[in-house]
Amino acid sequence: MSKTVSESIEIQAPPKAVYDAVTNVADMGRWSPECTGAAVESPAVRVGMRFTGHNNSAKGRPWNTNCTVTAADEAREFTFDVERIGLSIATWSYTFEPVAGGQATKVTETWTDSRGRVMHFIGPLVSGIHDRATHNRQTMKVTLQRLKEALESPDRTTA
Repeated sequence: MSKTVSESIEIQAPPKAVYDAVTNVADMGRWSPECTGAAVESPAVRVGMRFTGHNNSAKGRPWNTNCTVTAADEAREFTFDVERIGLSIATWSYTFEPVAGGQATKVTETWTDSRGRVMHFIGPLVSGIHDRATHNRQTMKVTLQRLKEALESPDRTTA
């Protein structure tokens, strides 16, 4: 199993608009096929911010995760660590690279598996997903495409 998976897409929107959409974690369910949203302790995006991620697998198995923001560099990077029952699960990171003179953004979503032996056993039982790297690559492609479509829509209401 791969330990890190990344996917990128170019979005015709400035980095700040893309960053603002991604860091609104309560709204992530609009794009992600697995994350249905999040409960946020404080709306201010900053290092140390905590939120509870809500997820649901295609098989209808819901679960929550505890997340802590570790990087919040506006329009450049957003990273958070994920854990459950005190055990590390993953790190998710988004980088935002200006293209076309800052009128567009190359956004890269990266997942790094940090599960230990116990979570490698428990994870598939909870989520129903046995090949997490392949699954995440597929859902990342969907998430980024939906984000692109939303931010490039003429009647955009996401940023």
